[in-house]
Amino acid sequence: MDRFSFLNAAHTQFFADLYEQYLVSPDSVEPSWRAFFQGFDFALEHYSDTDNAGEQLVVYANSDAGTAATSEKLQKEFNVLKLIDAYRTRGHLFTETNPVRERRVYSPNLDIENFGLSTSDLDTVFDAARALGHPPTTLKAILAHLKNVYCQHIGIEYMYMRTPEVIQWIQDRLNINDNLPNFNADEKKHILGKLNEAVAFENFLHTKYVGQKRFSLEGGESLIPGLDAVIDAAAEKGVEQFVMGMAHRGRLNVLANIFGKPTQDIFSEFDGKDYDKEYFDGDVKYHLGLTAERKTKSGKKININLAPNPSHLETVGAVIEGITRAKQDKYYPDDFSKVLPIAVHGDAAVAGQGIVYEIIQMSQLDGYKTGGTIHIVINNQVGFTTNYLDARSSTYCTDVAKVTLSPVLHVNADDTEAVVHAMLFALDFRMQFKRDVFIDLLGYRKYGHNEGDEPRFTQPVLYKIIARHKNPRDIYAEKLITQGIVDAAYLTKIENDYKAKLDENLQASRKKDKTIITPFMQDEWKGFVQVSDDEMLKRVDTKFDRKKLDQIIETVSTLPADKKFISKIQKIVTDRKTMYDNNTLDWGTAETLAYGTLLLEGYDVRISGQDVERGTFSHRHAVVKVEDSEEEVVLLDALKGKKGKFHIFNSFLSEYGVLGFDYGYALANPNALTIWEAQFGDFSNGAQIMIDQYISCGEDKWNNQNGIVLLLPHGYEGQGAEHSSARMERYLQLCARHNMYVADCTTPANFFHLLRRQMKTKFRKPLVVFSPKSLLRHPLCVSTVDELAKGHFQETIDDNTVDKKNVKTVVFCTGKFYYDILAERENLGRNDVALVRIEQLFPLPVDQLKEIIASYPNADDYVWAQEEPKNMGAYGYMLMNFDLVPWRLASLKAYAAPAAGSHTRDRRRHADAIRMVFDKNLFRS
Repeated sequence: MDRFSFLNAAHTQFFADLYEQYLVSPDSVEPSWRAFFQGFDFALEHYSDTDNAGEQLVVYANSDAGTAATSEKLQKEFNVLKLIDAYRTRGHLFTETNPVRERRVYSPNLDIENFGLSTSDLDTVFDAARALGHPPTTLKAILAHLKNVYCQHIGIEYMYMRTPEVIQWIQDRLNINDNLPNFNADEKKHILGKLNEAVAFENFLHTKYVGQKRFSLEGGESLIPGLDAVIDAAAEKGVEQFVMGMAHRGRLNVLANIFGKPTQDIFSEFDGKDYDKEYFDGDVKYHLGLTAERKTKSGKKININLAPNPSHLETVGAVIEGITRAKQDKYYPDDFSKVLPIAVHGDAAVAGQGIVYEIIQMSQLDGYKTGGTIHIVINNQVGFTTNYLDARSSTYCTDVAKVTLSPVLHVNADDTEAVVHAMLFALDFRMQFKRDVFIDLLGYRKYGHNEGDEPRFTQPVLYKIIARHKNPRDIYAEKLITQGIVDAAYLTKIENDYKAKLDENLQASRKKDKTIITPFMQDEWKGFVQVSDDEMLKRVDTKFDRKKLDQIIETVSTLPADKKFISKIQKIVTDRKTMYDNNTLDWGTAETLAYGTLLLEGYDVRISGQDVERGTFSHRHAVVKVEDSEEEVVLLDALKGKKGKFHIFNSFLSEYGVLGFDYGYALANPNALTIWEAQFGDFSNGAQIMIDQYISCGEDKWNNQNGIVLLLPHGYEGQGAEHSSARMERYLQLCARHNMYVADCTTPANFFHLLRRQMKTKFRKPLVVFSPKSLLRHPLCVSTVDELAKGHFQETIDDNTVDKKNVKTVVFCTGKFYYDILAERENLGRNDVALVRIEQLFPLPVDQLKEIIASYPNADDYVWAQEEPKNMGAYGYMLMNFDLVPWRLASLKAYAAPAAGSHTRDRRRHADAIRMVFDKNLFRS
């Protein structure tokens, strides 16, 4: 059958319409049609006299010219165009990018015979070369160009991108010098110098600290000259700050040879010395971060940051994006390009860890974008012991890049010039288009997962090859010696000079008794101090001028008169003023007023999470929509005299990535109240790694303070197992010494002061708040204006409604359960029961509790009451920390799930727990 017979069946208008689409955007049409139209354009230019393209197209499509071509020459021109398209689309599959393995075989390959061409055509001149930006030239020259551009030591994937201007930019850039590096002699010597540092550093550690874990960069040392080149070139393009995240592989090398960390400090860490401070416990050497000032070759000073991270791979990627955005918002709100994030991945992790997908999905969202990230994969081709064929289903470990249509450059890590060339391409792309770009640095891992591991257990063939393989420095040095740029004596000198410097620093290091850990980004934390839990319990002045509160309430209760809003929104907004005037402020109003006060005082506020603009339970309405246009109106933005900025963003449906981002944001801007709110409290367990590895212990491990606030809706209201508990017990289990605050407030005023306290201290601690659901509209859960203006945060709230001499039972509780117990006490008329609210669970206000207990002279029954099952909630924590008096428990029995699915069963159990408060004989073990 004629392979073009499908053309005869198509309607002529279809051709005309599709051709019009092709003329506007060639890449918007299907590749085979694009090739067909390219052939038609060629025929129209060289073989037609008519100016009527539309008519000519129909003729071309329905004639022998369109099906078999008017001549063999035209058909072969058409075939060359398809060959060019194939190299652009599939050339990356046939590159020389693997330094230690043969590439997998892909079919069909790029042999010219697969495109209707033969060796007899090699000397034929083809006009199709114009598609490459070249004048008409021979097929041999076209092939040489295509192989150089697409099939040497750099392979590039980009033809899936949908913007013609971007594709053209890439093609124009690739065509320069056939995409081959072109460095002068001085540049090559500088590259060799950085490569020598990378190799010599690893060799030195390997001989001085035999068998110690260091997660060496050997096999990927070309990363060092690549990063060096990117930082210097970016500074010339106006970048002023770099934020980098990477796992442990190669981290020490990067710290020493890019960030300039004193090797004396690194050696002290290898020697296992104790730290110079008692209040933190530190971390292993290959997890630590650093901030430094670096001077480029041209004399420019730039701020460079390497974020600390745990062993949990890829988590730091979200953190550095948050750090970057905080710096951009604070210093460069009109030009995000001034701060450049660089994320260094491992091949197994970038393919296997789901957070990478979350981070990529964030990259173009208004609340999370950072103007493009350079992603660099140190591709060892092995994940711990797992071969790459078992580590992913995709062709490449970088295929996640296609989610956002980001270009990917696959580079042979043995070709250091190609690595630097690719890095500079990536930088230019990011600066031009403000989008992500990926570099797959294909190398190997000289040793096992760590230096004490035996890789031949699982990859014996590969490691025989690696054992015989020269390192990148020696490969590059031989090349430069052959080119006459350096000689063997030059190489020996730079190696000996660097080693002598390391030896000198090692000796100096061993004269020191302690290891010094420099806090990350300490330039952002000037004026802040680190404190103990005693300091955390001191009262903070959070009062606020009543007249300024009057001003804020006017702003947040007044909608723009020239815009139309739905009636429900009008009522919700105007009700704020009504409540204020009536002295009965609900939760949402007090919260909004808290943000307003901080903005007037010069603090920024950032709130992020699922549905936070309105609030999951429709209480916040920080952003309201115009009825007819959905234009967004943020009433706090209209606050006169505000010195801070208000940012609130509905996040995409992620917990892990978004909380990591917001943690990074808070880390970089301690003067911004940074809040992450879970849709329901237990959804936070999707971000458990961020909570366990960063929030609860970042200060203890890395000497970094952080003021991130977690709002976790919590409360048992019959909504089932997944919408009741924020898993209070998990956070309380993490509490120790001075690591964070945990609170469960019962009044709008106390929440108001809690938020204000978070900014008014001279230190920062993470704050976990078990926030309400039903209390948002509970008639008793209201506060007066004076309680906001003149009050303070109350760690405990005593019961001032009872005669203390008559009290026999003192009940300690927290959160919503107070109101449930209060209702039952009223129902029973039990004036001998006092309800004491513990508003702050950690640090536990022990001294305040002692005073409260002493104020009930006749009490002989003490109760800890909770609505959660016995094995959940605060019971275990209180059992360990609250021993001032003997007390009994009033709660549900232990259950596997937090709550019953049946509403009837749930309410029955809830009522049983309340009855236990008032009847000690119902106590169950």
